[in-house]
Amino acid sequence: MQKKICINKIIPTYKKTIEVSSDKSLSIRTVLLASQALGISKISNLLDSDDVVNTLKAIKKLGIAYKKKNNNYEIYGCGLNGYKPKKNLVINAGNSGTLARLILGLLVKTKYQIKVIGDKSLSKRDFLRVSEPLKLFGASLELKKNSLPVKIQGTKYLRPINHLENLGSAQCKSTIMLAALNAPGSTKITAKKSRNHTELLFKYLKIPIKIRSTKNYDLIEVKGLSQFKSFNYYIPGDISSSAFFIVLTLLSKKSEIKIKKVNINDSRIGIIKILNRMNSKIIFKNKKTYKGEKIADIHVKSNKNLVSINCPSSLNSAAIDEFLVIFLVAAKAKGVSKFKNLSELNKKESPRLDIAIKFLKMIGIKVKKNKDNVEIYGNPNLSLNGKYLVKNFLKDHRIFMMSCIAALSFGGKWTISDKDSINTSFPKFLTILKNLGADIN
Repeated sequence: MQKKICINKIIPTYKKTIEVSSDKSLSIRTVLLASQALGISKISNLLDSDDVVNTLKAIKKLGIAYKKKNNNYEIYGCGLNGYKPKKNLVINAGNSGTLARLILGLLVKTKYQIKVIGDKSLSKRDFLRVSEPLKLFGASLELKKNSLPVKIQGTKYLRPINHLENLGSAQCKSTIMLAALNAPGSTKITAKKSRNHTELLFKYLKIPIKIRSTKNYDLIEVKGLSQFKSFNYYIPGDISSSAFFIVLTLLSKKSEIKIKKVNINDSRIGIIKILNRMNSKIIFKNKKTYKGEKIADIHVKSNKNLVSINCPSSLNSAAIDEFLVIFLVAAKAKGVSKFKNLSELNKKESPRLDIAIKFLKMIGIKVKKNKDNVEIYGNPNLSLNGKYLVKNFLKDHRIFMMSCIAALSFGGKWTISDKDSINTSFPKFLTILKNLGADIN
């Protein structure tokens, strides 16, 4: 099978309506929570990607049955602490940090030791950030150089904890919240603001949770041992998947796109807030609230008059997965864009900040980096005609997709490796690009 693609032309003008892949964060979280619910949960429009498939395989190994009917899944939850793992069980999280970290939170009461592994990329990521609080609950964890593989041994004698989550990591916060489900008493988390899908799901499922917000932190209290019932849930479109088409449209000639039924959760739309400060004029239509999440159609038009931004770091966590394409907009904007405190970008599937800087320099954009702060010197007349090869990026799906958007927006002759990386989060990515008129070989 061909594992690379070639793009030799910019995308022609288009005016289209599309639907992107389902929200990955919600897909994984609903499957995991359904596995702890009591009864049959029904999840529709679940993302069909490697990360979610690995999540389904994980709960099956833990004794939770599920069935797929058309695009709907029925998950037969056995309640809190209802997992029935066999001895010497190994769970493979593949490339998914969300799955690997969050499922550890649900294994704090398991009888047998369980080993969690991942692919080469995931095995380079930090797991100390979740292992330390889980040890405070009473679980035993063994790590290899603070990363995967992780061995976890649960305990009958869980205890609630008080924890300061100071990284702004929704995964860390969610792991602790999931562990709290099986712990007696109240677990309290002082969490730097980050994506709040887990909190909204807890509220919808009537899991006892209290949240008090300050300027920079959320004070979260979860009461454990409160069994919740099965549920029905529809997964909306993913803002992270939408980001590639938002940016492609902004940078293309006289194009327009409507992206239907996208999750515009306030903690996820940092990219919209950033791009609108850069004069993008992205708008939401047909807004509605669904079980705590906000959903809308996103309308975008091409814009020749993009301007630079001095990006407030308060928007970082709400745009952490979208900075790669935000950098592409900065490359075409007038002026110098400044971004601060982006160290978390280097702790993703690949060292994204470092790779993005090399990428921008490769296409002729001046970039200055000071620790985890970046200045991008935009060129509104950016037009490429050279040859560009993109490889050795740890098969990071977002690096692959960013490269495609750059090729279709700026021109040049591109060869981009590891096209199968998109199966992690967005298998339909290339199909949608071709439907918009992209020439991809």
